[in-house]
Amino acid sequence: MSACGGVVGMIELDRITRGFQVGDQLVQALREVSLNITAGEFVSIMGPSGSGKSTLLNLLGLLDRPNSGTYRLDGLDVTGLDEVAAATVRREKIGFVFQFFHLIPRLTAAGNVALPLVLAGVAPSERKERVARLLADVGLSGRADHLPAQLSGGQLQRVAIARAMSMNPAILLADEPTGNLDRATGREVLALLEDLNQRGTTLIVVTHDQEIGARAGRRILMEDGRVVGDSISPSPSGVPQGRGFIRGSGRGSEAQTSANAESTVPPSPPAPPPRGEGSKP
Repeated sequence: MSACGGVVGMIELDRITRGFQVGDQLVQALREVSLNITAGEFVSIMGPSGSGKSTLLNLLGLLDRPNSGTYRLDGLDVTGLDEVAAATVRREKIGFVFQFFHLIPRLTAAGNVALPLVLAGVAPSERKERVARLLADVGLSGRADHLPAQLSGGQLQRVAIARAMSMNPAILLADEPTGNLDRATGREVLALLEDLNQRGTTLIVVTHDQEIGARAGRRILMEDGRVVGDSISPSPSGVPQGRGFIRGSGRGSEAQTSANAESTVPPSPPAPPPRGEGSKP
């Protein structure tokens, strides 16, 4: 039973298994994983390297498929969707934030945020307005015309978050979002993510950072491809959830038609390492 007490969730995984062939050996990255995640949760997924965290995140984002088991998203069985159908679901429901940002070097901050909107066919006038608001939300209005090479690590991740939220996805998947940032900048990025969660976005974060794990409302612990812990945890005493970094970007008025550049044109998952950890080095 999940930490949600059996309530039907936005995300339902039933006995998911994923293995990779490495030479003559089959490495089991996920073993009979069952989870139930309800809308609006802030979930951290933790565990040692090779435990299956990033493989699980790739499956949740429809960037990979399980060998067996069932994945239901908002009641829809998405386990065996073809690439076109999976891309449609990603556009409509899922945003991605990565440790290494994955911004396009030749595009400005505004151009990177606008890319999912361009691919989704959003009209130029609406696109311009939405990009301006998103950059203001993450405190980067004055950096709209800067290229990625002209931005700091924290600014790059803020651009990535703005891009991920450009089409108001219901779910935000973050793989080590503070992994390349110093502690202070990482806390600012975490506050941005918390604020999005407080506004209704379901937030699922893979992390090694104990502080992020402690701040999540729910903690899932993985070892050797299995879920070995699943617990509800209260907000840390004296540490408010969401600190007002996001300003005036309500989710209810815009149609959910695309997530971000990664969800529209997802990167090919890299070849799995010997321990089967998906995209995580």
